[in-house]
Amino acid sequence: MPDNPNKIPGQERLQAFLAHAGVASRRASEKIILDGRVSVNGSVVTELGTKVVPGDKVFVDGKQVFAEEAKRYVLLNKPVGYVCSMSDDRGRPIAADLLKEKYSERLYNVGRLDMFSCGLIIFTNDGDFAKKLSHPSAEIEKEYVVDSSLPLPRGLDKDFEKGLRVDGVFYKAKSARELNSHRMAVVLVEGKNREIRRVFESREASIKRLCRVRIGNININEMAPGEFRDLEDFEVQELLDLATNHEL
Repeated sequence: MPDNPNKIPGQERLQAFLAHAGVASRRASEKIILDGRVSVNGSVVTELGTKVVPGDKVFVDGKQVFAEEAKRYVLLNKPVGYVCSMSDDRGRPIAADLLKEKYSERLYNVGRLDMFSCGLIIFTNDGDFAKKLSHPSAEIEKEYVVDSSLPLPRGLDKDFEKGLRVDGVFYKAKSARELNSHRMAVVLVEGKNREIRRVFESREASIKRLCRVRIGNININEMAPGEFRDLEDFEVQELLDLATNHEL
């Protein structure tokens, strides 16, 4: 017998529907609901226990959203000057808008790169995939190449590997190595907000360019700024495998 004989076929919690629609992960969708940004059939909903059924009209920020059938996993080489958010009240360019020429689905970024950084970022409409990769236990490696305007301070790479405290926050790279006097490769697994920039600023090392060149098993290769592509099925699975292995 079914667990709940009164359950309507296709019924699901609103936050799960939003995740399947590619709005955000389930946890992030819960906040969107609590903030009063979601309406169902014309009524604003702020209760997390709300359920929707096929045929219900769901709107987020006044725009109707639909459950997506096809899952998308898109790799973008974000150019400098674009922000990683779904909207920006300051009118700055949105990284997700670079994908609209090809994808009709609502895609959102997994993790972030600040406006002045460039490089790889993944977009998806698969909330479960995003949640697994974003969870701290996933420990997905992210590699960056940092170019400095002036010669790098001696020993900065070793100190970053050992760990150092800046304004009360502890930062530690998985690896850091000088490539030349003005360039360093840094691998992070946690990636606190603006971590590399704050570590460099603490040593008065001015950053000229900061680019993410690898996420887990995915390398930037010859992708030009603004270029994007679908991840291959095996690449998606390898990322999930990396996240799962660290959870064990």
